[in-house]
Amino acid sequence: MTFDLDLKAAVRTIPDYPKPGILFRDITTLMADARAFRRAVDELVNPWAGSKIDKVAGIEARGFILGGAVAHQLSAGFVPIRKKGKLPHTTIRIAYSLEYGIDEMEMHADAVHPGERVILVDDLIATGGTAEGAVKLLRQIGANVVAACFIIDLPDLGGAAKLRAMDVPVRTLMAFEGH
Repeated sequence: MTFDLDLKAAVRTIPDYPKPGILFRDITTLMADARAFRRAVDELVNPWAGSKIDKVAGIEARGFILGGAVAHQLSAGFVPIRKKGKLPHTTIRIAYSLEYGIDEMEMHADAVHPGERVILVDDLIATGGTAEGAVKLLRQIGANVVAACFIIDLPDLGGAAKLRAMDVPVRTLMAFEGH
């Protein structure tokens, strides 16, 4: 795919961040490039253009930026999935695995109605712990999770495969080997 190469060039790689041996894939450079950002959003939206999507759920924090743009393009509502304690109204919560422990995320209990078609959006899928937790959270209140979309996949870490095993189609725009 030609957009893969174009968009990959817009992603900055920072070696040894946040710790030695990690190559951090920074999409802020892609978002700062108007053409690349527009193209990324268009490519994320493309499979669902013209179909009925009720909500787009974005995972804190870069998923908010991407998810808001995707929701706008699909004429859908936007639902933030946040770290525990950040939302002001009644919430539902789920614990999820991180590389070094467990954290919790939550969303408003009334953000999605049973049966609504929802797309989950974030910038990157690695081990899939956060995305898996978000899918479980959405399903807990009856959402039909139509797909999960990410700009970057780190396939060696298995997160996209984990979501597919949960019967969630995964759309990614590029992949980087390693972690």
